[in-house]
Amino acid sequence: MGLYDRFKQQGVPSDINEFIELQRAALLICPPGHSLRQIFLNNLGTGLYERFKQRGIPSDLDEAVELQRATLLICPPGHSDRPTSLNNLGISLHERFKQRGVPSDLDEAIELQRAILLICTPGHSGQPTFLTNLGVSLCERFKQRGVPSDLDEAIELQRATLLICPPSHFSRPRALINIGASLYDRSMQQSVPSDLDEAIELHRAALLLYPHGHSARSLSLDGLALYLRDRFEQRGASSDLDEAFRLYAQLSHIPHAVSRMDLTAARSWAISAEETNHDSVMVAYQTALKFLDQHVTMLSSSLRYFHIVRVATVSLAMDAFSCSVRHGALTTAVEMMEQGRAVFWTHLARFRTPLDELSMSGDTGAALAEEFKQLSSRLRVAFDRSTEDPSPQIRQLTKQWEDVISRIRMLPDFPRFLLPPLFSDLQKSAEEGPVIIVNASRYSCDALIILSSQDPVHVPLHIARTEVSELSSEFQSLSEQFGYSNHLQKLVNILRKLWHEVVDSVVQALKESKVPHGSRIWWCPTAEFTLLPLHAAGPYEKKKDNLSDIYISSYTPTLATLVRARQQVSGDASPQHFVAIGQAKPTGAKALEYVAPELAVVAQHLAPVVSVTSLADGDATVQGALDALNNNQWLHLACHGMPNRQQPFESSFAMRDGPLMIKDVIRSDWQNPEFAFLSACHTTVGDEKNPDESIHLAAAMQFSGFRSVIGSMWSVDDEVARQVVSAFYRNLVDGSVRLECTRAAVALHKALKSLRKKITLEQQIVFVHIGV
Repeated sequence: MGLYDRFKQQGVPSDINEFIELQRAALLICPPGHSLRQIFLNNLGTGLYERFKQRGIPSDLDEAVELQRATLLICPPGHSDRPTSLNNLGISLHERFKQRGVPSDLDEAIELQRAILLICTPGHSGQPTFLTNLGVSLCERFKQRGVPSDLDEAIELQRATLLICPPSHFSRPRALINIGASLYDRSMQQSVPSDLDEAIELHRAALLLYPHGHSARSLSLDGLALYLRDRFEQRGASSDLDEAFRLYAQLSHIPHAVSRMDLTAARSWAISAEETNHDSVMVAYQTALKFLDQHVTMLSSSLRYFHIVRVATVSLAMDAFSCSVRHGALTTAVEMMEQGRAVFWTHLARFRTPLDELSMSGDTGAALAEEFKQLSSRLRVAFDRSTEDPSPQIRQLTKQWEDVISRIRMLPDFPRFLLPPLFSDLQKSAEEGPVIIVNASRYSCDALIILSSQDPVHVPLHIARTEVSELSSEFQSLSEQFGYSNHLQKLVNILRKLWHEVVDSVVQALKESKVPHGSRIWWCPTAEFTLLPLHAAGPYEKKKDNLSDIYISSYTPTLATLVRARQQVSGDASPQHFVAIGQAKPTGAKALEYVAPELAVVAQHLAPVVSVTSLADGDATVQGALDALNNNQWLHLACHGMPNRQQPFESSFAMRDGPLMIKDVIRSDWQNPEFAFLSACHTTVGDEKNPDESIHLAAAMQFSGFRSVIGSMWSVDDEVARQVVSAFYRNLVDGSVRLECTRAAVALHKALKSLRKKITLEQQIVFVHIGV
């Protein structure tokens, strides 16, 4: 079990994979009837369940359930391991119910948990856990079906748990919270005032058992504040609301490293403050974003933790931005937006570069960098172990962690080590043209124009978040049909609505700000705006200009990304190396007829200024592509793009021997990459549940260092791609003696303009430019 224990401590995926394979091998040599078979069945089921929790692959959970059923069959009544086996199967079935909502899974979990209690005599060490599990499952079923007897039974079980958990028992606070939650649910269903009053008293008692500094205190605090607020709404006693916000205010002074529970509580504070128009709302958002920043920094850049970020960040930055705009704090709005969006990428960039620079800044810097890495790792392990109260260890490690950060910030070149950027830093993104943040929040939709030498300009948008979502869904459905039939009128209608509801107001504000006709502008969209083709908006009427007739559009996922790209200036004298990779016949995918002609066109147009290395077909493998990118700063990639909107880190480019995935790209350490043309489908399509995080192929290239990237928003026609590529490189070179990536947006703009009468509208607007 060493690999399993190490995985639980460190979260290294290879450990759990190896553990699973070893258990499979052990089962092969332990046929039915073997004395050790039950152990290996249980171990394999446990390993698959843990891998499911990490990666979310449904087949792992299904197999875990079947293995745990098989384990139960060879642990008959009277067997010493039967309670454990019943418990494991019940937990897996409950988890599967939460994932898929199949009622029979929850019913079976409840029956198994009842069976455990029948064979566990009073005084059994696991009785508090078994009572709690059954109570939680019954509460879950009550929420699904509304049968009062389930909730009543859950409350009785939770009261029984409390009786066998004396005041000093580590499970008592959790038991108090569970009963309080169930009583609260019953008070909401049956409108019994005494249930809500008792729920509040139980949460107050739990809070007393969680002193300041306890890692689970915020969970109890959040529940109590919620109940007090509800009682205020029912009975109007202002003292309840005052107490709720006094509790929330305690979150501003948490003396330990931030946990998920702290982050959840801070978000609840912000929502409550918004809904009651409380004057603590700005502090609530600032606290939540600070917690998010600290939590992600501590978690490291491991993909394993991305699901935590995804859940924590949904709408937070967009709502904070809206709040700041409504309060007239426009520069604060920009800072908050930057702090809470594209968190995975932003953290990856902000974490990697400063640590590398710190490590190379001398002996002191190298020692501090190593100390910081080790403490971060130990904190992650401490938070992963939650069977007992880890607060003393977490408090000690937090103090050491904050101390090393303070010492790093005392060094001359690192005063803002791991701190989010200030507006004065972010404003540099607009040095070559305005950047327009387009935000969709449940509270308001707004655009903010960032200019290089003045305060941001606010443009109210007269569209609701729900309308943006509907427009985005309509467009996504339409884009899936592109290429199969003519949908011109539907597409034009969407682009017109985008113009009238969003883009026209921005254009008028740009003109009032004296941004000249023909200038470059950068869009920084949020939420569902990330899925809409802002660059293609227009009235689409005779004698009226569309956006592309007025300005040249690029995109950037964050302002800091654009700032970094501007700061990476390539040496004029350095030799330029260009690789064109084409995969026309990937394994298991449709052949692409025009890849070879496309690579030939690239080489032909670039011949006057740079030699092109071509990597095609049999040589265009995953490793071949990665090796080529280690030796070339300029890339043209023609192949299938394979988005995975449920598991965005699995999105890939199709190579001869398999997928070149986002996770392969971001683990690479390329030297001074400049430009990438991704001539593939869906390269700017990201996470279905949280598109704002920009986990897609084009973003992976950009955050890996490419200053300028061209990608696609939907499917690209093979022959059209060849025409666009030819026109693009002709305009990019256009008499130059060297390639310059800052010319890419203009070259794409000119190329598409020259092809307007030759290709359909959806193919004219599919390619977008990202970066400088």
